[in-house]
Amino acid sequence: MRELKCPKCGNVFTVDEADYAAILSQVKTKEFDQEVNRRLDELHRQHLAEQKAAEAELEKNHQAALNRKDLEINRKALEIAQLKKDLESVGQQKKTEIELAVMEVRQKAQAYLNQKENEITKLKSDADVKRAEADSKMAVLKEQYEGKLKSAQEQVDYYKDLKSRLSTKMVGETLEIHCSTEFDRVRPLFPNAYFEKDNDASGGSKGDFIFRDYDEGTEYISIMFEMKNEMDETATKHKNEDFFKKLDADRNAKNCEFAVLVSLLEPDSELYNTGIVDVSHRYPRMYVIRPQFFIPLITLLVQTSKKSVGYKKQLAIAQNQSIDVTNFENQLNEFKDKFGRNYRLAYEKYQAAIDEIDKTIAHLQKVKEALVGSENNLRLANDKIDDLTIKKLTRNNPTMRAKFDEARGQNG
Repeated sequence: MRELKCPKCGNVFTVDEADYAAILSQVKTKEFDQEVNRRLDELHRQHLAEQKAAEAELEKNHQAALNRKDLEINRKALEIAQLKKDLESVGQQKKTEIELAVMEVRQKAQAYLNQKENEITKLKSDADVKRAEADSKMAVLKEQYEGKLKSAQEQVDYYKDLKSRLSTKMVGETLEIHCSTEFDRVRPLFPNAYFEKDNDASGGSKGDFIFRDYDEGTEYISIMFEMKNEMDETATKHKNEDFFKKLDADRNAKNCEFAVLVSLLEPDSELYNTGIVDVSHRYPRMYVIRPQFFIPLITLLVQTSKKSVGYKKQLAIAQNQSIDVTNFENQLNEFKDKFGRNYRLAYEKYQAAIDEIDKTIAHLQKVKEALVGSENNLRLANDKIDDLTIKKLTRNNPTMRAKFDEARGQNG
């Protein structure tokens, strides 16, 4: 809330910010000043009327007191005059402050408008520059497009003219020769590349050309090419998609990574006349191109595939390591098999020898027992011989005893 003091009557009253702003916004014209003066006059007249009424009432009720206070009233009158003068001075000061505030607001508003005008001017200038740049780029692109379109049209006209002068077989062969010639022209760009006719029909089918390129002995890209063309006068018109299945089969049979159909079929097709057409949604890594995109496509695929050379080398090393491990495992298994077989045979022979030894031992044991039995018999025989005497021999044989007695008498 803000306080305002009437410059005439000295009354103080308050107004809110909205009323103050409204009053401030009106302090702009002569009419507002006149209205302020009019209202100040009204307030002054109202104050005089109220003052006269108060004086009459005071005079009626306090005539005696007024007489005693004439000097005081005069003093108050002087004070009132001074206060009026001060109020007028304050009013003039406030008016000046208001005018300065209004002027400051106007200056800020004008500065803001000037800033926005400058920004708008700059934006317009930038837009004009960008529009000029866009027009320039558009002109360049248009010129490039028209050049490419003219070149493509010249190629189409060339091949149409070429087809009109060649037989169907010659057209196809001429397209192959054209592609081969185009590659020979840029062969220095691919010093390690292999690009030859596919003459291997052992699988029942073959493509036209195979492209392979290597980096330090590692193959990092391979492309199966099929070239297709036909005379405009040919009764049965083929479509490019008629050859997709065969081309994909040839790519798989020759273990190629990409398959590319270089085609002059469907010469009015907007799809195939725009550039390199990716048909991988039908068959994996398959593209259809016009002859003028033959070298650009090879270059594009080579540059893309070269990024994978490092990975392929690592894969080859891993595969070689896997092969070494597999060979080691195979050799170990073979050694185990041979060792097991030899061990089995040795064990069988060992077991047979043990059996023979056991048999021999059993036989020798029998021989031993026989020998031991024979020794006992010999010992008994020897004992019997040692115990044998003439007396025993002739004990129950009187005849032999008489003979022995006779023989002893004669010897004596």
